[in-house]
Amino acid sequence: MPSHLSADRPAAQPPQRGTVDALISQTRRLRGEMDAVRRDAPLDGADPQGRWQRALCDLAMHQLNDLDEHLAQLRDGPPPAPPEPVTTPAAPAVTPRGSLLSRVGSAEWNLLTDEASWSGELYDILGRDPAAPPLTLDELPSLVLDEDRPMLTTMVTDCLVDAKPIDGEFRIVRPDGGVRTVHMMGEPILDADGSTAAMWAVLRDVSELRRSQRTVSETRESLQLHRHHAQSEHRLAVQLQEAVLPPWRGSLRFPQRGPEALDLAARYLPCSTSALIGGDWYDALELSDGATLLSVGDLTGQGVTVASGMAMLLGALRGMAVTGAQPGQLMSWLNQLLDASVQPALGSAVCCRYRPETRTLTWAQAGHPAPLLFRGGTGRMLAAPNGVLLGATSGAVYGQAEETLEDGDLLLLYTDGLVTGQYGAHAVQRLIDLAPRLRGARTAQDCVRTVVEEFGESEREDDACVLIARIGS
Repeated sequence: MPSHLSADRPAAQPPQRGTVDALISQTRRLRGEMDAVRRDAPLDGADPQGRWQRALCDLAMHQLNDLDEHLAQLRDGPPPAPPEPVTTPAAPAVTPRGSLLSRVGSAEWNLLTDEASWSGELYDILGRDPAAPPLTLDELPSLVLDEDRPMLTTMVTDCLVDAKPIDGEFRIVRPDGGVRTVHMMGEPILDADGSTAAMWAVLRDVSELRRSQRTVSETRESLQLHRHHAQSEHRLAVQLQEAVLPPWRGSLRFPQRGPEALDLAARYLPCSTSALIGGDWYDALELSDGATLLSVGDLTGQGVTVASGMAMLLGALRGMAVTGAQPGQLMSWLNQLLDASVQPALGSAVCCRYRPETRTLTWAQAGHPAPLLFRGGTGRMLAAPNGVLLGATSGAVYGQAEETLEDGDLLLLYTDGLVTGQYGAHAVQRLIDLAPRLRGARTAQDCVRTVVEEFGESEREDDACVLIARIGS
């Protein structure tokens, strides 16, 4: 730097070394703690939330590394001045790319003499031969990407003409074709009459930092897109479910009049640990011959595909039931339908046909919990006929069972999500133990409330359905 320009510049006062050392210690402690957090961050590349957390950790590490190195430079003082250019080519100094010296350099451009002075670190950042003369302000834009040149020109012009400080970024192309992002901070150097005599600047290679920030931004956008897709899928699944499940709320009677009418009530209980809709269903359908078809079922999986599969099965069951087919035949047809489906899946179901004139219940099951029958304050599980899961094997044959019901009997159908977390006979016994309370209930709807109170409507690990039919007036 020319002496007449530096004379008016105040000498840099080094900070108290103890204060800077304390800051360095705190920064390194934080860096160690952040590194531990980063090691614990999920590595699953398919998980947008995990990618976002990992990217934020990487960005924080970059910031802490840079802070540590800046504090070290502040403590140790400025680097030595670059050597004078020599006439014979010299090999570029090899500096570790991770160190501060490979990322921060300085320059000064004298407007009076048109001379330029660069630090050795700036040569390394820009990929220039240290033996080559530094570029003037007019030549500097030749290194910059075309789209960033207007911004650099504006910053330099504002500094030289209006004495505004420089603070901005641009991308440069190194001789090897690599593109680096450089952050430039500078200020004018004024002479005695207040005119700009030179410009001084610090240039920092922030390529890795910006790469980390882009990764954070991209993963945040990916996460938001993932959430949007999940929300859209949830809405569609709910719409499908609402479109096919029975629209009635509260109690329902089949037929509408008569002493042998069924008092019906049902409830769908969604899973509380997942936003996705499952494949559980319940249904009650009055047939043209006066019989009533009752069914519950569960298609494995969650989401739109499962909800649409459930809608297909339930629609097919309703359509086939009007032909007068018996429950065992209906199960066989549903099995064929699911076996031939484009999307392989497994399902379970119970299908019951009740004839009010004889109070006969004919039913079949496909790998599903058997209905529970409550009578006179006690309960029991009906003996199940043979039946494998829907979609498990081609050409499966499903047996049937019959039960003669009595006035006041109560039939409970459910999907296994109702008792998730219970084991074997204990889960069934908890339901059977409700018999005294169910006997005292006035309506099927009151019975459903009793079951839901016992097994919980919230904090469910799986979707569930419960359907209750009460015999008689």
